[in-house]
Amino acid sequence: MSISPDLAPLASAAPPRDPDRALLDALFLGPYGENDTMLEKLVTEFLRDHVYWRRNFHPEDPPAISTRAAQHPDYQAFEARLRGELHQLSAALKRSVPFHSPRYIGHMASDLLLPGLAAQILTLPYNPNNVSEDAAPVTIDLEIRVGLQLARMLGYPHDPLLPDCAFGHLTSGGTVANYQALRLALALKAFPVALRAAAVPDLVLPADDWAAFNTGPQASTELLEQWLAWLAAQPPRERRRWRDAVQAQRIESLGMVGFFARHPGLRVPKVLAPITAHYSWSKGLKLLGLGRDQLELLPERGMRLDAEALERTLQRCQRERQPVLMAVAVLGTTEYGTVDPVDAVVAARARALTSGLGFSVHVDGAWGGYLATLFRNEDGSLRDIGEVRADYASFPLPEVHAAFAALGHTDSVTVDPHKLGYLPYGAGAFVCRDHRAVALLAETADYVFQDTGASDYMTRYRQLGQFVPEGSKSGAAAAAVYVTHKVLPLDHAHFGRLPRQTVLAAEAFHARAELLASELEGVARVTVPFAPDSNLVCLAINPAGNTGLTAANAFVRRIHDELRCDPRQPLQLREFFGSMTTLRPEAVGGPEMHRILASIGIDPATLDPDGGHDDDRLVILRHTLMNPYLIDHTNGISYIDLYLQHLGRRIRSLLTPQ
Repeated sequence: MSISPDLAPLASAAPPRDPDRALLDALFLGPYGENDTMLEKLVTEFLRDHVYWRRNFHPEDPPAISTRAAQHPDYQAFEARLRGELHQLSAALKRSVPFHSPRYIGHMASDLLLPGLAAQILTLPYNPNNVSEDAAPVTIDLEIRVGLQLARMLGYPHDPLLPDCAFGHLTSGGTVANYQALRLALALKAFPVALRAAAVPDLVLPADDWAAFNTGPQASTELLEQWLAWLAAQPPRERRRWRDAVQAQRIESLGMVGFFARHPGLRVPKVLAPITAHYSWSKGLKLLGLGRDQLELLPERGMRLDAEALERTLQRCQRERQPVLMAVAVLGTTEYGTVDPVDAVVAARARALTSGLGFSVHVDGAWGGYLATLFRNEDGSLRDIGEVRADYASFPLPEVHAAFAALGHTDSVTVDPHKLGYLPYGAGAFVCRDHRAVALLAETADYVFQDTGASDYMTRYRQLGQFVPEGSKSGAAAAAVYVTHKVLPLDHAHFGRLPRQTVLAAEAFHARAELLASELEGVARVTVPFAPDSNLVCLAINPAGNTGLTAANAFVRRIHDELRCDPRQPLQLREFFGSMTTLRPEAVGGPEMHRILASIGIDPATLDPDGGHDDDRLVILRHTLMNPYLIDHTNGISYIDLYLQHLGRRIRSLLTPQ
């Protein structure tokens, strides 16, 4: 393949071939469809294998479809209509966003890993429904194992023989996983109150409703285990009576109104989250009936959750006897890719618990969860910061390493395999640290209150539908995630090679952006407003001489219009695809916002928090560097260089008089 003239000058300056490239070259269909033969062979082989499986299930049964059926006019007319519609669909899909291309650096999407794509295609004709072993005897087992694979990556107990082994399952995405986190946290928080209300004998219960509501997730889980053991020791009639008595007092039975009416000394608990948190938290609180007003958004400092603000808020809640359901830390924000201080949130939980304020800690790692592979050795142990940093120029910062190191001390985590796991939509995941708590989510009360020692870990969750929000779920998605994790174990030496490429790309982008800033001196002010924590890099741009926020925002929006996908035009008319977001003072903090504005020559006085849409925030370009071929070693091309050269030309064209 020849290199086009605009790419050729870069070939002689290409960096040395990356040692990971041989593996990476086998993982994707490829920007040019280079691995089409592999995918075609895999799909053909296993489609035939599926057909043979059908033919060997009671081969004495005659074929239901006659060999002459294909000759019937109705058959042929149907096939013609089908082909026609598929051709139209195929043609329409050519207007799709080219996520596969290294010229796409917009949102959180990229090419798909071949192991997951092939496994999902292979499994689809079997159509397993992963809610019970009756509907999915094979893939439901795989989904339970996926939870254990992710638990190991996060630093949770992952041996099913351990009594406090973690548990995880797949969801349609991170939003539903966050709902599940809220469900579990609320069940754990309210259960000790139900035990007190039912006056269960022989258990050491908290002294009052406030103490019961603030037991904390670990102590609440232990209390659940004690209760189930006590219940199992009762005669059958007494067991049924006490089971029903406690069930009648649970928040899941009474609902919000009934529960808090019976316990007037308690207030509806709050969820504390950074202001950069995903909107799914607002949706989740509405869905559970807690109400949007119970979501308290905390300020940021240096693009991360302000740990001191969290402490002050917890102290205020303690004084006001305001319960807290959960504190949320974000592991790679959707807008900026920044990492909250998970370690500080875990420490705040411990301090609050000693003062009688118990709550859960959840990490929303929908974006950054798979970056945890960079911090894991092959034996599952944590890599120290020196080992990790040996691969990069500056990643990770000490505070980022500390955040990932603290994951194993949280209560639950959301991870999205369909983001940095490079797997098809929709595949999110919810993982909780201690599987025993999940019994509180079971829809069938008889199961919740049976002897938990009656079956082993794997058997217990083969009726998965009892515990998850969905009523039906794809077993093919579970197969895709499981096979990918088996082919690429979740450690730095295997799967970690993928996010390694993305972090290296972010560092290269950051360095090249600084060169662009010097090249455009006198034309425009360009800066990376904050150093990237992961593989998202933003750019702030302001025409030279302009000091007003509104004009700067209008200019960046104009640039972004040329980086968006326009289905009305051929894709080839776009050189590159990017995205944009905004920086708000409440998200970054006043001093940080003023620093960023000043760095590109904008007068902070033009920022009007009460103004219109473009007066109260700074519009910036946002680049998600997922594609592993952004630096193409084979052809000596850096698409990062090409993009920033293209961006520089467009800025000059828009600002330089003709």
